Amino acid sequence: MTEIGYALSSEEHASRDLVRHAQRAESAGFTFALVSDHFHPWIDRQGHSPFAWTVLGAIAARTERLRVGTGVTCPLIRMHPALVAQASATVGELMPGRFFLGVGSGENLNEHITGERWPPASVRLDMLEEAIDVIRRLMAGDVVDHHGEHYTVEGARVYCDPETAPPIFVAAAGTQAAELAGRAADGIIGTAPASDTLEAFADAGGRGKPRIGQVTVCWADSEDKAKQIAHEWWPNTALPGQLSQELPMPSHFEQAVELVGEDEVAERIVCGPDVARHVAGVQEFVDAGYDQVYVHQVGPVQDGFFDFYERDVIPRFR
Repeated sequence: MTEIGYALSSEEHASRDLVRHAQRAESAGFTFALVSDHFHPWIDRQGHSPFAWTVLGAIAARTERLRVGTGVTCPLIRMHPALVAQASATVGELMPGRFFLGVGSGENLNEHITGERWPPASVRLDMLEEAIDVIRRLMAGDVVDHHGEHYTVEGARVYCDPETAPPIFVAAAGTQAAELAGRAADGIIGTAPASDTLEAFADAGGRGKPRIGQVTVCWADSEDKAKQIAHEWWPNTALPGQLSQELPMPSHFEQAVELVGEDEVAERIVCGPDVARHVAGVQEFVDAGYDQVYVHQVGPVQDGFFDFYERDVIPRFR
């Protein structure tokens, strides 16, 4: 059995809608969800970016079974790892056994706002490993004094007491991040069905740990309509290379996606109402080695998507 989850896209939806979507995902049979933790949307058309940690508190009060994680938090610049530890322990108290912390090395889009330097990828991975160590020690209830290469923590103790410390997952798009996930995290999050990434994760200590993959789709009642919606709301998916990590402003992304057409977006996103294509999109991650797959439905048409997946897709993986 493959667990199917749902992506709570905070770039596209207001806070109250995200809470409603979490409730609907639970009732539709999705077993888990990840909420994106952004300061900015990618482009202005997406139009939202609520504080993910406030949304998590509301979701905790409105759901009963759904496991929820951040997808993902960057504990490097905008948020100090000590504050991430306190936030994680608090949500862990609110939804015992149902919260997990997803972390990653972030995007300039969200992290530049404090005026700090945006480091190169190799430095960000070093920062992430140090941040994970700080977060674990604080969530364990230790009094932490830490004077590291990147972070200072003095006389800090987190006084929230979840039944168990929330597990930490690392987002990885390449082998270096996958190796970090294998040695330092409790699981991995990936956005591409790349078996070499999972092999690096396993070889670095991740063998037997959970593996979560994300597939992006746009369900609509016709393929043409779905392609139009996907291009309007999520053209950033087709940007090449490191642009998504390096561009600092939504306006810069809007300039870049002027070069992206509908067909290029549709190559990256499963578009339309064909059940077989949606099942195949999930199955590609399963075949690569992921044991949990969460689905990002692009755009405003969420209720029809929930009905479709509840009826036609989720039962295929039970």
